This record gives sequence, C-alpha cells and structure tokens, in this order.
Amino acid sequence: MAAEAPAASRQEVASAIAGAIVDDMTTAERASAVVMGHVGGTDPDALGAYVREGRLGGFILMGSNVPKTPDELRRITDALDGPTGTLPPLVAVDEEGGVVTRLPWDDGPAGTQLQRQDPDASRAAFDARGGLLEDAGISVNFGIVADVGTRTSGFIRPRTLGGDAPAAAERVAAAVAGERPHVFSTLKHFPGHGAAAGDSHSAIPETAMSVEEWRADHAPPFESGIEAGAELVMTGHLRFTAVDDAPASLSPEWYAILRDDLRFEGVAITDDLGMLLSSGEDRYADPVRNAVDAIAAGADMALMVAGSDAGTAGELADGIAAAAEAGDLPPQRLEEAATRVVALRVLASGLLDGDAFGAQPG
Repeated sequence: MAAEAPAASRQEVASAIAGAIVDDMTTAERASAVVMGHVGGTDPDALGAYVREGRLGGFILMGSNVPKTPDELRRITDALDGPTGTLPPLVAVDEEGGVVTRLPWDDGPAGTQLQRQDPDASRAAFDARGGLLEDAGISVNFGIVADVGTRTSGFIRPRTLGGDAPAAAERVAAAVAGERPHVFSTLKHFPGHGAAAGDSHSAIPETAMSVEEWRADHAPPFESGIEAGAELVMTGHLRFTAVDDAPASLSPEWYAILRDDLRFEGVAITDDLGMLLSSGEDRYADPVRNAVDAIAAGADMALMVAGSDAGTAGELADGIAAAAEAGDLPPQRLEEAATRVVALRVLASGLLDGDAFGAQPG
C-alpha cells in the first residue's frame, strides 16, 4: 500500500488558493495587489472606498488615521476589510511602542526598556501589544526593530532591542514569538540601520562594511526573527557599497541574500518609498520608478506614505502594470509578488482558521 501524502500546511493551502486567485487577475489587478497605500483621515467610509476602488493589497494606518478609542479604530479597520466574504487587504501599523507608538492606549515597554531586560520581557511586551492590535482589527505590525543598536546607529538606537547582535537576536525572536498569535510580524529595517550612520528619512545612510562583517554583526537578529516565524521583512533605504550602489530596498543583491542566504519565504515590503524623495538624489526622485524598481529587484509590496496623496497608490500601481506590460518588469516577478501578498491576505481573512491548523494570527 502506498504511503499517504503528508497533509498540506496552512501556508501551503494559502499559497495554492492565492495562486488560483492571481491566475484570474489582470496585470493591472496584480499591480494594485502589490501596493500598500495611505491617505489621512478617520472617516471609515472614505478609507474603505479608497482601498476598494484602488483594489489595493494593503493600507498602512498612520497617526492621522487613529481615533481616540479602540472602538472607533475597529470601525475603521472593519471598513478597510470590506464586505463579508471578500478578501481583506493587509491592514498595517507601525506599533513598536515607546518612541514609535500610533495607538495612544499602548503604554507597554519597547526599545530602550526591553534592551535592559531579559528576552521574556520582550515576548510579554509584544504578546500584549499584538493583542491590542488584534482587538483593533489590524493584521500586520511593522513593529519589530531587528536593527542592532550600535553606537553608529543614530536615530534608530533607542528603538532597537539590543546593542549587539546576540542580544538583539534573542529579543527579536522573543518579540516575534509573543506577537505572532495575534498579528503578522515584520522585521525591519533589513539589512540593518546599525551598520550605517544617518537617518534614512532624509538621506541614504551608507557604509563600506563587508558582507562578512554584516553577517557576523547585523544579520543574526533577522535570522532569528525569520526562524521564529516572522511573516514579513521590511527592506531599508540603506546603501552597502560592498554589495550594491542601490539602497537595499531597490537592490536585487540584497533581496537575493534575504531569500537565498536567510531562507526567508514570506512577504518582503519596502520601507516608505516616499523617504527616498528626501534623499536629494535625482535618480530616486520619481516615486513610480522607485516602486517599479523595488518590485523588479525582489520586493513583494511597495509602500509609500511621505509625499503621497489620494492618487499616489494608483499611480504606483499603474506604473508597475505598465512596466510589466512593456517587459521592463518581468511578468513572472509581478505574479510571484502578488501571489505572496494574496497568500498572506488569505491567512488574514480567517478562511483557514480552525482546528485543522490550530490557532493562527490574523
């Protein structure tokens, strides 16, 4: 008698469903699916219409979207999710705690406080934080800072979970373990702000650090977070000249390292592409070009907040679709990106929740 094939995992089922959904999408729909947009305001109807009409793959809640109470926020996220039976977008927020807090009712420890405590404190903090986000209807947290808080790390240092690679790695893994039962976890900002001085909100921090030194001193927190099950990695606007002249968010070499060396299989999303506009470098002055280059390089989602308005996400999607139609962006790369994003949305929908797969986030 032939042995029975092992049962498919929840991720495998989600990927299969996503593949079927993406097969039926037009190029324009696939392009919209890989864009995470943003507009300000707290009107649930307006925000829901923005996502549905744009067919966007995700929406990031910023401070301007967060009302005074959890109940009011839940009305917004319900509107973003859309009607029952439809595939919800990824609803994300930057909720690190401490210095970066969007939800005013999150008073839990983060960053500097957790650096001084054992890893169990990080797990507990992100378990509680994830619970707040789950209750609010948020499916993705851009909240786990996997950068190493070195002396040269500048503005990011108070937000990190450790001042050296081993300490950061332990606490990053613990934070993922705490958060994952509630929301999808994101590690940021790959390959690590701790390697280069400067603030990527206004420039592109640069370092000549070798890949070998990076692997020893900055890769471990990302590796530990990936091993702990983080579903997303956010790529930073950081230039490692020993690897590529392009910032990591637009670098095929860094996406290859993320996939091939760190074995990451989830969704790679860029940091806010609007930040590149403030770098002063002419080659990054076109946000549509940046979005196309990011997806072509290996990103699965293009995120833009700074400098965007109600039409920006649609412009990014149109540019990505046009590049795919023209062959400047390989159609199979767009298909791969859309499938990864849609698979995460399938998981977020609750379609695969239940006893067969156990308790899961989203």
